[in-house]
Amino acid sequence: MGRAGRRLPAVAALFYAALAALVLLGVRDVLFLYEENRCSMTYMYEYPEYLKIKLPKKTVRRYPAYELYLYGEGNYAEANKNLILTGIPVLFLPGNAGSYKQVRSLGSIALRKAEDVDFKYHFNFFSVNFNEELVALYGGSLQRQTKFVHECIKVILELYRDREFAPTSVAIIGHSMGGLVARALLTLKNFRPELINLLITQATPHVAPVMPLDKYLTDFYTAVNNHWILKAQDLRNLTTLSVAGGFRDYQVRSGLTFLPRLSQHDSALSVVSSAVPRAWASTDHLSIVWCKELILAMIRAFFDLIDENTRQITEDPKKRMSVLNHHFVRHPAKMFEESPDAFTELTGAFTWIKVKTSKWTYSVYNDTSSWIYGCINSNSSMCLEATDLSWRAELLPTVKVVILKLQDYPSLSHVVIYVQPAVGNKFTLDCEFFKEDSRTVWLPVTPLFSFGLSSRKILLNSTGLLYNVQLQHFDHIYQAFKIYIESHCHLLKERKPSVYRLHIPWSHEDSVTVAKVPSFTEISAKLHVAQPGNDSSVPVLNIYSSSDCQYEIILKTSLLQILGQIIRFHGCSLPVYVVANILLTYGGQLSTLISTGQCSEFSLELVRSAKPYKVDPVISIVVFLLGFNWFREIWDSLSLPEVDAAVLSSQDAWFPLVSLILFLFGAGIAYWSGVFFSSSLRLFSSLWLTLIRPSVLQKDNELITPRRVCVVVSLALVSWTTCGAFTIFIIYLRYVFKVIKLHVSVRAEQNTLNGDSEHSKETSQNAIKHTVKKQSSVDGTSEATQFLCNNRTIAEDVSTLRMHVTMLNLFTWIVLLNLPSLIYWLKNLRYNIRLDPDPCRSTAIILVSILEILMNSSTSEVKLSKLLRMAAKVPLPLSVAMLAFGRTHLYKVPHFVTFSLLLHVLCCIV
Repeated sequence: MGRAGRRLPAVAALFYAALAALVLLGVRDVLFLYEENRCSMTYMYEYPEYLKIKLPKKTVRRYPAYELYLYGEGNYAEANKNLILTGIPVLFLPGNAGSYKQVRSLGSIALRKAEDVDFKYHFNFFSVNFNEELVALYGGSLQRQTKFVHECIKVILELYRDREFAPTSVAIIGHSMGGLVARALLTLKNFRPELINLLITQATPHVAPVMPLDKYLTDFYTAVNNHWILKAQDLRNLTTLSVAGGFRDYQVRSGLTFLPRLSQHDSALSVVSSAVPRAWASTDHLSIVWCKELILAMIRAFFDLIDENTRQITEDPKKRMSVLNHHFVRHPAKMFEESPDAFTELTGAFTWIKVKTSKWTYSVYNDTSSWIYGCINSNSSMCLEATDLSWRAELLPTVKVVILKLQDYPSLSHVVIYVQPAVGNKFTLDCEFFKEDSRTVWLPVTPLFSFGLSSRKILLNSTGLLYNVQLQHFDHIYQAFKIYIESHCHLLKERKPSVYRLHIPWSHEDSVTVAKVPSFTEISAKLHVAQPGNDSSVPVLNIYSSSDCQYEIILKTSLLQILGQIIRFHGCSLPVYVVANILLTYGGQLSTLISTGQCSEFSLELVRSAKPYKVDPVISIVVFLLGFNWFREIWDSLSLPEVDAAVLSSQDAWFPLVSLILFLFGAGIAYWSGVFFSSSLRLFSSLWLTLIRPSVLQKDNELITPRRVCVVVSLALVSWTTCGAFTIFIIYLRYVFKVIKLHVSVRAEQNTLNGDSEHSKETSQNAIKHTVKKQSSVDGTSEATQFLCNNRTIAEDVSTLRMHVTMLNLFTWIVLLNLPSLIYWLKNLRYNIRLDPDPCRSTAIILVSILEILMNSSTSEVKLSKLLRMAAKVPLPLSVAMLAFGRTHLYKVPHFVTFSLLLHVLCCIV
């Protein structure tokens, strides 16, 4: 039994080390294993200047930390100092900790584009200074920012009053949380929707907050998204584009940036930057505002959106959507035309060559935007009238492609390829006729639990230009694969590069890879958005190949990328699982206190008590029952909130085993956080013993004293007048100091006991040898009794120390979850000493009262309490409730922990 007991910690340590390693591998995949940065930096040709716009005094008084600026460079900036503006107003809203100066990439490129057209049209770029507030971590200022932006729009439009082409609306570009603030404008009671006609958001989490750390943040999201759903019909005149950064953006996953897909709101478009034509690059969270390829696409779209009559952005929603689709979804390698000619007369001195083969290659020395036509009127020698099929083309890296299904064009007699005679760069023109079925290959993906040990393999002997590999059963966000493509060619000659495109039909999140021929290429296949339930389409790997080459395609499940997907989609809810594990361990320690009179060690109790089968089945059963109307009615009648698992399922971000995996990950983190705490306390106590002479810790018999009441009142006053998180941090430091002192005291007593133990053994041996001497026997018995009492005292102190270390571990996570509001308060201290609204003020006052008592308690008081059995059982239902309602509401976690600690205080008193 002893050997098994000794083996258990070692086995547990290995198990939890493996879990922690899996978490680290997933984090590594998210933070480091992504494609290289393919964006070009934007540069200013002249020194950027930011002209501060004077705001009304009432606005300045109400929003002292915020400002409005106009961007300019060189002569343009000098000309605008008098604010005689004649351009088209665009307002840039920075995001979390963002700077108003991030507008310079947009403003500079727009200025260069205006110079190209001799300032026939130009844009005035304004930018809001939000004082770099951390609004992704603290939601209390989002409503204030929204109202300030409304005031800015009114000031901007006032600048153009009495101008010849005065604008009546403003286009908005919002980065990160700035995009959400822009959407929130429409929720204001006195805001007129016609003040905005175009909204472009960059890496904005529209669906839900990345870290739901306070109630104000989640309530703001709920209000904005509900308004956009309920008032979708009223938003049809507003055109919205959401651009995500792709897998390089680990701060905001792209799935959160997709706008709600509503049939009533057909003027919204969501794309990932890797799918944007002429960019084809993933961006991180900051580079999305300066990525030259993306900024160029936006500025080109802005100039195509101009109405020549009003010299402002067009009021036609259909044209706005056509322009955005042209630049951000499918680019035909032609300049945008609102109404292209339906028919073209092909008259002139052309040389007509009839080609009757199924495959044809031709070298040309100049490129043209209109190059392929469908003949609708011809004679025996030439085509007289045709329709321009170049609009059906699609621009890809190194190639533009037209795929025509001939059955869709029954009236065409010929397909005409127009080749200009002018000399220029050399291009190769490849044409072929083929049956679609002959170029389509079905490739079932490998099972999730194959862990890369099995693979799927196909061999393509290319005789054509295109192959479509259908990836069957690839439709969930937790699937991730590595696709290896090796190309071999029969003839050694220079060939055009191959283009591999992973096309996801239900969302604009394609990725494009260009590879030389021959080559070995690795492609990562994973999803930002799961397949909707009403969609039966299949992801396709398009291979734009070279003729006479062989392509070997191998597909394997990637365990590392699966871990990365779990962390990417659910990593922010890991704190909930960690705290649930610690809470279950805490309940187990209280149970051992009842049964043995001693508090068990944290690591051993974690192994015994933190079991996923105690919590997960309950939540799964509730989610299942909520599918029945009768249970839903009972649930709603009790005013119970929605279970987070059901919410995540509605967002297609949930799968059955994810909760089990996250629970195990949380157990691994909880185990090593316990080891870290124990090691840190041991280190600090060693330093204390080295630097300061240890003294016996004075034990108070009274838990509530006048001094402690004064401390509680003082800290409550600090919380009320400043910031609740600041008060929590102060009481946390007091608790840490108290636990370190307790640890030092226990170590000092143990050191003393070790010396007394040796002396006691010698005394006992003398008592046995000299039994005739009554006095010696009595002395030996007396010392043995004292030794036994010391043992009991130290055992009690060790038990108390273990309990305090666990409670301190719990409280540490409360501090971490409230830390963002503390950072926000410190950053804005020069404007206001009181954080208003404060998400944790009331919680702080309660915790101060609880911890001032708890830090002076011991297990000797707790184990005599009548409430101990209830206190030992409560952590289990609290853990279930925490996982049910705290995964997408992290701010609720401290409430469950506070309730458990409150019961502990009552155990000390009752």
